[in-house]
Amino acid sequence: MHRIHFRTETDREWSDVNAVKTVRFWLIPTVVVALLMSLLSALYIGGIVDPKKSLHDFPVALVNSDEGDTLPSGQPADFGRQIADGLVSGIDSSKVDLQPMGIAQAQDGMASGDLYGAIVVPSDFTKRMVILAEAGVVSGEVDKPVITVLTNPRAGTLASSLVTTIGDEALDAANTTVGQQVTKTVGDTVTEPISGAAALTLAQPIDVIVTPYNPLPDGTGLGLAAFYYALLLLLAGFTGAMVVSALVDGALGFTPTEYGPFFKHRQTAAISRLQTMFVKWVIMVGIGLIVSALYLWISTSLGMPSPHSLLLWMYGALAIAAVGITATSIVSVFGTAGLLINLILFIVLGLPSAGATIPLEATPRIFGWLAQFEPMHQVFVAVRSILYFDARADAGLTHGLSATFVGLSIGLTFGAVTVWYYDRKGLARRNSATPVS
Repeated sequence: MHRIHFRTETDREWSDVNAVKTVRFWLIPTVVVALLMSLLSALYIGGIVDPKKSLHDFPVALVNSDEGDTLPSGQPADFGRQIADGLVSGIDSSKVDLQPMGIAQAQDGMASGDLYGAIVVPSDFTKRMVILAEAGVVSGEVDKPVITVLTNPRAGTLASSLVTTIGDEALDAANTTVGQQVTKTVGDTVTEPISGAAALTLAQPIDVIVTPYNPLPDGTGLGLAAFYYALLLLLAGFTGAMVVSALVDGALGFTPTEYGPFFKHRQTAAISRLQTMFVKWVIMVGIGLIVSALYLWISTSLGMPSPHSLLLWMYGALAIAAVGITATSIVSVFGTAGLLINLILFIVLGLPSAGATIPLEATPRIFGWLAQFEPMHQVFVAVRSILYFDARADAGLTHGLSATFVGLSIGLTFGAVTVWYYDRKGLARRNSATPVS
């Protein structure tokens, strides 16, 4: 049996109306919302306001394959080494982690998402520079030597832009330095005056080409699809847990269910806190399996490429269940305050520390610290690996999977132990409302 009431101004079931006249009644919700929104603005605006200023430990490969050559004077030359040394000394090491390595290692680093880009000096760089110098006094067509800046769009669109900016600024200075040396070398070895056009060419002798390494296919939202997919998984777990908790508690008689001006309050069921939480957990597992399949079907129907659909569905179901079970445990332990805790844990702190729209190396260091345990980052790197990096284990899949299982274990253990303790202490959930006649 259940009771259906229509709320009227004469109902004596409601709390003393004098509470409305107190300062505390108005102050508490205002302060809580103001503080929460202030935290949101500080984290979100602080994380995006100046990526270049916040840059630190930004990993970029430096590949110098130059084999050197001999100048017209007979002296050996290695302009590639000069370029590399100039880049190492000219780039702020506290901002950019410039890592000298071979081309194969650089390609592997970009294929795993460990590198945001690479500056590549080719094997014939000095040879082409010598040819260019000789062309300064000998007529004929000649191409400038090329240095390639490889970006990694699969690691993030903004990261690619930062690599381009870093490469342009560093190579512009290197271009001028090498140009001065080449101009001097040509001037010392020839007796005829250098033409104006040749002098201009020798002053800026390097062509810098920026090109993406393994470009993203269409349908990826310029690389943002992985972030939004991860966000959807987190929202399904977080929001799903809140909905499930409210509906289950209402169905079991622990809280009233409202329908406009009516509310229904069922007879409280004879079920323990632990059993109630277990029911919610089981429902969240089912929701994870279903919603993950729906996400995959909707996304691929809209044109998002999914080279590993089965794996994406399985991980999506795991992520939704893990977040939902943990969120349910928090609400079961902390009650109404758990709603706010979940919001802060999964959304407020999670979005700016995800490392998705802005790489963590271009945000204040606190976000990198948060990313070590925030669920959003763990889910994002796993989804990104599945969608963009051929589900490579070292591209974030292993890290994301292990972190998700750890989070699930914590949620299960924390909820089960604490709620079992509540039951053991006799802290049963009872409806203490007085029926209205």
